[in-house]
Amino acid sequence: MFAKLLVSISLLLVSTLSVAGPKIEHWQTSNSVPVYFVAAPELPMIDIQIIFDAGSAQDGKLSGQALLTNAMLNEGANGLDADEIAAAFDDVGARFGRSSQRDMAMLSLRSLTAESALKPALKLFRDILTKPDFPQASFDRIQKQLLLGLQAEKQSPSAIASRAFYKHVFGDHVYANMPSGNEQSLARITVETLKNFYAQNYVAEKAMIAIVGAVDRTQAEQIAEQLAADLPHGKVSSIAKVSALTQAKTVKISHPSTQTHISVGQPGIKRGDKDYFPLYVGNHILGGSGLVSKLSNELREKRGLTYSVYSYFRPMREAGPYQLGLSTRNDQTDQALAVLRKTLAEFIKNGPTEEELTAAKQNITGGFALRVDSNSKIIGYIAMIGFYDLPLDYLDKFNEKVNAVTARQIKDAFSRRIHPDKMVTILVGGEAE
Repeated sequence: MFAKLLVSISLLLVSTLSVAGPKIEHWQTSNSVPVYFVAAPELPMIDIQIIFDAGSAQDGKLSGQALLTNAMLNEGANGLDADEIAAAFDDVGARFGRSSQRDMAMLSLRSLTAESALKPALKLFRDILTKPDFPQASFDRIQKQLLLGLQAEKQSPSAIASRAFYKHVFGDHVYANMPSGNEQSLARITVETLKNFYAQNYVAEKAMIAIVGAVDRTQAEQIAEQLAADLPHGKVSSIAKVSALTQAKTVKISHPSTQTHISVGQPGIKRGDKDYFPLYVGNHILGGSGLVSKLSNELREKRGLTYSVYSYFRPMREAGPYQLGLSTRNDQTDQALAVLRKTLAEFIKNGPTEEELTAAKQNITGGFALRVDSNSKIIGYIAMIGFYDLPLDYLDKFNEKVNAVTARQIKDAFSRRIHPDKMVTILVGGEAE
């Protein structure tokens, strides 16, 4: 009884002392682009991200075109070449960034808020966003780099395992394709392909803007209007739901390495899933908490079968992967895989202990302040909240929802959602049978 009272007091203190999330303001520009804004006056800087529903999920049969399009945007814009663009940002101390993932493509700007820096940085940022030149020479160089990267992948067991994992977990779904494409699709992509992809996907209806920094609401509105004003209009897009696996599959790929890379998994959950918090907290106990997880204890500490083992959910617009993985000596592969499967099955059957759950909650909520301790981290969160249409109070209620999770909820969610008898297993290393 006394122990349970201590647990209750401990969780109450964590909940009471936890840092509140940043205040997120939300509106739309005059051409209906959603904006998410957090005022952060502590430093005279601003971070801006423009996120588009233009990731590799929109690639269709030409995988790699989303990534290539995104990579080309700052290679030339409004008559300036890549070197001139880079120099112009450097001259005002601004930093430009871009990235392309499965669901989304993003452009980012970090600048001082002084008008002498921010005004030219915003103009250049808008030119990259709305007036890209797609120079042929840059395309040839980046295409060649991607092809060389694919060749390098063939020497990497982990890269081979990752490509095979997505292929066999997602089948015909668009998530099966790697954002970097493949040799056949990259060879078919041209500058015109990228111009068409840009015209269809970098449009107001598929955009959102995130702003964090030392500006007020009025200034943030003006910045958002300036960036969104020239975005053309287009059509929204959707992707199919991810199908559940119906049977187990094991794929063995030979590779001349002393270690075998093991990936095991299935489709998991999408953003906003009602089971997110029980699954998130439960997985933290199982394999998401590093060296103190159950998987690490069973495979590393007790048996010395691996240096590192992990498990994670990667929620996306539709169900992203739930993946468990490790690498081990070739002659220990069968034993390591058996222990991995047994540990997962026992966790699904029994759930966590109260002690494990308490420790996980304290670890997760205790680290919350570090998740929002910089503008760059905050903007990442509000971009996620906006893109996936999560509640504006998602960060405010994060610790509360973590602390509300019970062992029974974890056991129930894992038993309904995770199916070891229907998982894909990828083995890369040694000799294929």
